[in-house]
Amino acid sequence: MSSHREAPEISKDPVADSTDVYAFVSPDRPSTVTLIANYIPLQEPGGGPNFYEFGDDVRYEIHVDTNGDGQADITYQFQFRTALRNPGTFLYNTGPIRSLDSPNWNSRQFYTVTRFAGGVSQPMGSGLACPPCNIGPLSTPRYAALAASAVHSLPGGVKVFAGQRAEGFYVDLGSIFDLATLRPFQQLHAKYGMHIFSKPAPGVNATNELNVHSIALQVPIAELTGSSSRDESDPRAVIGVWTSASRRHVQIWDADRGASTWSGPFRQVSRLGNPLVNEVLIPLGKKDFWNTQPPVYDEMFASYVAHPELAALLPGLYPGVFPHLAALAKSGKPRADLEAILLTGIPAGLIKGFQNHTGPVLADMLRLNTAIRPARKPNILGVLGGDLAGYPNGRRVFDDVVTIELRAIAGLTYPLVSTGYKPDAAAGVITDGLTPKDVKKPYLHTFPYLGVPYGGYYNPS
Repeated sequence: MSSHREAPEISKDPVADSTDVYAFVSPDRPSTVTLIANYIPLQEPGGGPNFYEFGDDVRYEIHVDTNGDGQADITYQFQFRTALRNPGTFLYNTGPIRSLDSPNWNSRQFYTVTRFAGGVSQPMGSGLACPPCNIGPLSTPRYAALAASAVHSLPGGVKVFAGQRAEGFYVDLGSIFDLATLRPFQQLHAKYGMHIFSKPAPGVNATNELNVHSIALQVPIAELTGSSSRDESDPRAVIGVWTSASRRHVQIWDADRGASTWSGPFRQVSRLGNPLVNEVLIPLGKKDFWNTQPPVYDEMFASYVAHPELAALLPGLYPGVFPHLAALAKSGKPRADLEAILLTGIPAGLIKGFQNHTGPVLADMLRLNTAIRPARKPNILGVLGGDLAGYPNGRRVFDDVVTIELRAIAGLTYPLVSTGYKPDAAAGVITDGLTPKDVKKPYLHTFPYLGVPYGGYYNPS
């Protein structure tokens, strides 16, 4: 998955688990960039009576690097507060919730947004209301309109939303984590030398009909880059983006109050830049440590990108299908293409008319060239599909990042850095077999872009 349950410790703390981060030039407001950070993975919509919510004890942050040093130059910080109207009832709501201030809504959440830049903190908004979770047609009638009322306008042309959304990331987890038995090619997969499938099958979206909690910002490009220039070759147009979650250093369980007390400074417990990095590239013994580090220190993890374990495994799992990839992995040559895609950005000259390079510092960040305008006809394969406005140029909510990264790891992008290398034919077609059509809730055409969450009534526990 993009980063759902990606490390042993954070899988036990879903409220602080960064699951996805998106960064793209807003298609309906191309003078702005939309930043989305998702948390609390794999929400079963009918999971009441304690429905999902952000953690009051978690500091959520979206970071922007404007000069390529792997450190945050701008940080948007979100802190939440839960307010109970009636602590004497077990119910989330005691009647229909028709507005954000409905007296029937018992457990409400509010949040503050603060911008940090150049050592200066700037409060942007406080007391901002989250929408309720989507309970069902009686509890949350006209949910789409109710959630839309939780889109808040902040000074300077900024929009913000924090609340439940439909999971928009599509992935066939069942096949990927069963020794990469990708269903469209399962008849080619071998386990212990034996073929166990006779024909291909369509992918199965494991995250379908599940929800997440999103923090979404829409910010003028000039606020992030200091310039309104639309010169695609200008390195100042490129930003790096990642998200993090932090908890205080010490937790003490107070048995008398039946609650935890937190103290000490905040410590990062989760982060996410490019999808699938911690999930697939970082080894199990390093995952928790990786989650605590800022991108500026990612040189210590670079070897796992330069020599990805999956690239060495694929030829064994699909005998005879990836001979060139097998030879490349056996040669020990570093994967400079993956380092460029994931750790430095792609320099000018490798792909005609495109660059999102941030310099030599190795750092896992989404890199977005803000001067590249949204595509009129988007391609879900992003840059691999000739659409320079898509992943790995930032990431849009519908981009097929699983297929893009599978093909890159399989060697399709290696000719960018080695003109003598010929990718295996399979590298150009490998996929888990899913597209946005496998997401039942459609994406929105306007902010916050991720779809209306699935309702609990229609998705019973």
